[in-house]
Amino acid sequence: MDQSTTIRKNPSRETCEGVIKRILMTEVLQNGTNSHFRNASDFMSYFESLYPASDALTKQVQRAIKSLNMPKDEKGYFIVNKTALQLDQEKEISRLFEQAHVSVEPMENYETVFLSAEAPMRSYLVYTLEKSETFKGKFLTIVEASNGLIIYTKNKNQLLILLNSLTI
Repeated sequence: MDQSTTIRKNPSRETCEGVIKRILMTEVLQNGTNSHFRNASDFMSYFESLYPASDALTKQVQRAIKSLNMPKDEKGYFIVNKTALQLDQEKEISRLFEQAHVSVEPMENYETVFLSAEAPMRSYLVYTLEKSETFKGKFLTIVEASNGLIIYTKNKNQLLILLNSLTI
């Protein structure tokens, strides 16, 4: 028997990268987050179950981790499928959301009303409706459209009655 067929050589860096990504994706899919893998050494038990333990194997796994250049969360765990730039952008968006007191409003809870309005008056109408005490709390938002205004509201019937009472 040929010795080269019985001895498993170390995986390539690219192979290690793929395996590491799969391990991390499985971790995230099963647990919702990575809470086990912080360093190259955390992956070694898996690689050593497939390949003979050696310094060369350790170095190859370390090279793969370095090449993947994965950011880490605040606890030091690897974040898979995000670059450091993406993570920085998400942190900035999160910071802005906090400063702006952002809340998510599912739109399936809202109905629309369309107001036909001529172009020169649309912006002023939006401004006036937003400042109006009468319309306070009657709509989520007003969007300018090509032929008028689109109003999103939770109580379409009440808003229609109010709007119709003001039309001449």
